[in-house]
Amino acid sequence: MIKILFFAKYRELLGLGQMSVELHSTTTVADLKSRLVKEGGDHWAQALLADNTLCAVNQTIAHDGDAIANGDEVAFYPPVTGG
Repeated sequence: MIKILFFAKYRELLGLGQMSVELHSTTTVADLKSRLVKEGGDHWAQALLADNTLCAVNQTIAHDGDAIANGDEVAFYPPVTGG
């Protein structure tokens, strides 16, 4: 089981801050995104497939090819700006 967190506008768009998903084998960030979009539809695609969506696995920036395994925490969030 992995814990998935959604922050900022993604939390609002999807209507949830976190969820858990069971993995049957090690997968990648891209595979997880595809699975969530397939199961969730357009809002999920809008959030997870945007070019500027950031992802962290176990609080470390991750990329689409990075592996995810049961027990991991995955977070999706928009870019942060400051000033």
